[in-house]
Amino acid sequence: MNVNEEEKKNNHTSPATAYLNRDLSWIEFNRRVLQEAQDPDNPLMERAKFLAIVSSNLDEFISVRVAGIQDQIRAGYTKKDFTGYTPSGLYKRLIKRVSKIIADQYRTFRDISRSLHKEGIVFVNYEDLTPAQELSIEQYYRDIIFPVLTPMAVDQSRPFPLVHSQFIYLAVVLTRKDSQEEEPYFAILQIPSNLPRCIPLPHRSNSKKRQFVFIEDVIRHHIQTLFSGYDPVAVSEFRLTRNSDLTIDEEGAEDLLEEIEKELRKRRRGVPARLEVQKGIHPYALEQLQAEFELEDFVFEIDGPLDLGFLRGFAGSLKGFSYLHDAPIEPLYPAEFDENEDFFEVLRERDVLVYHPYESFDAMTDFITQASEDEQVMAIKMTLYRVSGNSPLISALALAAESGKQVTVVVELKARFDEERNIAWARKLEQSGCHVVYGLVGLKTHAKITLIVRQEGLELRRYVHVGTGNYNDSTAKAYTDLSLFTANNEIGLDASELFNQMTGYSANYDWNAFVVAPTNMSLSLQKLILREAEHAAAGRPSRIIAKMNSLSNQEVIDNLYSAAQAGVPIDLIVRGVCCLRPGIEGLSERITVRSIVDRFLEHSRIYYFENGGDPEVYLSSADWMTRNLTRRIELMCPVKDPVIRKQIVKILDLTLKDNVKSSFLQPNGYYERADDKKAPFRSQFAAMEVTRWKGSRALPSAPKHS
Repeated sequence: MNVNEEEKKNNHTSPATAYLNRDLSWIEFNRRVLQEAQDPDNPLMERAKFLAIVSSNLDEFISVRVAGIQDQIRAGYTKKDFTGYTPSGLYKRLIKRVSKIIADQYRTFRDISRSLHKEGIVFVNYEDLTPAQELSIEQYYRDIIFPVLTPMAVDQSRPFPLVHSQFIYLAVVLTRKDSQEEEPYFAILQIPSNLPRCIPLPHRSNSKKRQFVFIEDVIRHHIQTLFSGYDPVAVSEFRLTRNSDLTIDEEGAEDLLEEIEKELRKRRRGVPARLEVQKGIHPYALEQLQAEFELEDFVFEIDGPLDLGFLRGFAGSLKGFSYLHDAPIEPLYPAEFDENEDFFEVLRERDVLVYHPYESFDAMTDFITQASEDEQVMAIKMTLYRVSGNSPLISALALAAESGKQVTVVVELKARFDEERNIAWARKLEQSGCHVVYGLVGLKTHAKITLIVRQEGLELRRYVHVGTGNYNDSTAKAYTDLSLFTANNEIGLDASELFNQMTGYSANYDWNAFVVAPTNMSLSLQKLILREAEHAAAGRPSRIIAKMNSLSNQEVIDNLYSAAQAGVPIDLIVRGVCCLRPGIEGLSERITVRSIVDRFLEHSRIYYFENGGDPEVYLSSADWMTRNLTRRIELMCPVKDPVIRKQIVKILDLTLKDNVKSSFLQPNGYYERADDKKAPFRSQFAAMEVTRWKGSRALPSAPKHS
């Protein structure tokens, strides 16, 4: 990878603080994603998809995190964060890091383009079209593109039009024909986002070669058709990223749904945060853009097509190139349910763990569908954070409500960038008769839990599903997550209380099994971590294995440091942001931090505590971040069934053995790939063999410390 080796060398000395910065850590995570795009062992189209992910990740990072830092600088905020950075100091470092990763990103794009060319997939410059291709494209332009274009002049009578975030535009510099005026004219033009970005060129029916031309290249070549009487001097692409965070006054809002809809309209006019321009842009065009958007430093000249996010859709749309993709996997339907279609009968006998994406999310859909059709089911309660565009769960919940069941759905309207979709689902559920609740003021509902109450003879029995990931059938095919189905009475009682707290008024409650944020999760984590320290000090077995997406809460990090100093071996599996510095003598030498970036997005949150030889295992919706512990409704659920604990320990074991896709965090904040002499072991490949570790009832020892 093209990482600044000098900077790495300089940072290899003792760290200035005990903590790594969250935003700089995120940049390093995106480097690991980029590394997958650069890996020649990955299929070519999968490399293209990873490159698209880098692009979309940067978009979100800049529209939220960087935009927030810019707000702090404008407000004159100068206080250092706990990692030692002021907003202005961090901002300068981010400009350098983002510039480097963009340069590396486009070098990778050129490398992938050359490899695609060898496979017969070619991005053609307009100037290189054959006469027959040019004729075809000219007709396509006249019939399809031209009618939807809207050139927008910028002058004294026509102010600068609204430029939408993350859309591609052309900046056009013109002079008037037969005029002696020295001042050029300026206009912009939005590239239609509802037309294909890459236009296929005609090819022989027996040819395997596929050629494409970019739509912006076609429009640029025909720009004269939009400005008769003017001569185009220069035409350049640009793309703006705006601050996309929402500021919602939940306390003062009479109707939260309407308040969010109002804020979504404001998002379109968010403060500009980044400007991307085509390399070699005309100086006058750049001057006009920077003056309008008031951006001086977060401006990037791009040597290639803007917004490489198009590669994801492009890679998925090509026919006849399956050999350039990963071989598809067919998720297994969980054997515990497959043998008996009655979910309730199975769960009365034992708990069931489902491991996505290796096992099918259809089990969850079928669980809700059966409940909606079962005459003995009295109530269904569920949280929804992010659901797919055509979720079968929504239909099942609506069916249940229409059949007279009590259906309560806690919909999180503030799930970032899914707000509009969730508003639509909330309205549909309400129309079908569901009780829709938008959660508690000031808190996002991030817990993933379903409660089904069923009349069985003279008693009511509770059936619960707890997940580490969203109720989303689409992402369940691409994210690794765990689903726990249980009829455990303690868990059922806690599930009822949790929904009561989310939907009504409820006093403090002594949880039987659950650990819940923001009420007791932070304190419980502290007790669990420090309990391991006490075991270590007393010579009893101690161990912490924690798998999550991000670790950035200072208090949790300090507790982990204390446990490590007391002798507790700690293995952290943190996919993304990690503010803890491992391997520092006297502080964290007993802590390892690894990140796995592979075909599937590692998303499950699993927490293992050795507990003096009586291990405890938790599944959770929560990362160890301040927002999860203090500003969200989150859930940690203990795994009661020893068979299920064994299965989860096996998953952790596979993850810790990975020496192909694991990268280890160094004290300086950079990551290095695993470099051992053992036979290659890729945990996600091993996890595909899920049936090998299901069924045995003996609880194994914890995996060996690495």
